[in-house]
Amino acid sequence: MKKIINMLKEINLPYAYDHFAEGNAPKPPFICYLYTGSDNFSADGMVYLKKNQVNFELYTAKKTVTIEQTVEGVLDRYGIFYNKSEVYIESEKLYEVLYQFTLEVDYEK
Repeated sequence: MKKIINMLKEINLPYAYDHFAEGNAPKPPFICYLYTGSDNFSADGMVYLKKNQVNFELYTAKKTVTIEQTVEGVLDRYGIFYNKSEVYIESEKLYEVLYQFTLEVDYEK
């Protein structure tokens, strides 16, 4: 979780886990992030290495390549392999650029 928060701080946009509370969403651009599952590695019948599947959902009012480059630059600096997709959400009048990746679980000490 610490690594995710550090990445989001470097991107320097408002962010929330899953969604902003109703009425509290900032004006775009902003990011919602979500843990969507796990992709653990096993050894001897036990979880040897824990990994979370993560989504970064970038929301913008218009297509903004420079903001996408910022997000991708941060992911690249952290050595994250990601897949990217995009959709326009007509009901919200927003673009969603989705970054999906897997990240080793970092335990806070």
